Amino acid sequence: MSNFSVLFQKEWRENVRNFKILWIPLVFILFGISEPLMNYYLPQILNTVGNMPEGAVFQSPQLSPEQIVMSTVSQYQFIGMLVLTLGFAGIIARERKNGSATLLYVRPIAYSSYVFSKLVMMSILVISSVILGLLTNLYYTYVLFGAVDMGSFLGFLGTYIVWILFVIGIVLFSSATFSTGIASTVSLVLVLIVQLIDSLLGAYWTISPWKLPMYAGMVLNGDVDNTPFIWSLIVTFIAIIFLLAGAIYFAKKNASKSKI
Repeated sequence: MSNFSVLFQKEWRENVRNFKILWIPLVFILFGISEPLMNYYLPQILNTVGNMPEGAVFQSPQLSPEQIVMSTVSQYQFIGMLVLTLGFAGIIARERKNGSATLLYVRPIAYSSYVFSKLVMMSILVISSVILGLLTNLYYTYVLFGAVDMGSFLGFLGTYIVWILFVIGIVLFSSATFSTGIASTVSLVLVLIVQLIDSLLGAYWTISPWKLPMYAGMVLNGDVDNTPFIWSLIVTFIAIIFLLAGAIYFAKKNASKSKI
């Protein structure tokens, strides 16, 4: 059995043991369900229990199916990214601190296999959770608001998955480089704070990995500008490669810090 297979099985058992394979998908599925239900029933709830003046009726703007999907993604962009960054910030750093990584470091195992086993496990778990959440959202959106064009949705989903891989790369790099606490902070800053800065000042540039969620929405609506979109994808793939290379380098460099 290859080193990668052994390490991947270790990652799988660990995520089963700490129930991440259950609660992470549930988070994305619950937000996928709640967003269309809330937007559909909120006017009725407010009209019933909102203590509004007699005769007054609350009318919410009519939202398109695409807007409902993107409303769900906006929840993923905050709560989902918090789950991803905080839930996996110690994926390498914690093993280095508690000494469990020593059992790996003393064996003839390539650090690339070590990092890639974590990359594959995180990617399977997080991407499948996002897909399950969005498919659930797509069903309830179809029932309550109407259909979303499947071709546009698949393009949107592919773009958003690239963004997820970029975030996973940031988390792995941070965890390989820093302690768990610092890795959490660095990951949150790079994922959430930089994304906020990009949304506020991003009019001055059009090519950035942090613009992928925005471009995913444009793909869904069918009005994306292909040139900056494609260049943003290219830059993101290059950034992912550098982040993974950095994670492998620092995992090896910091091996001596592992407790025995």
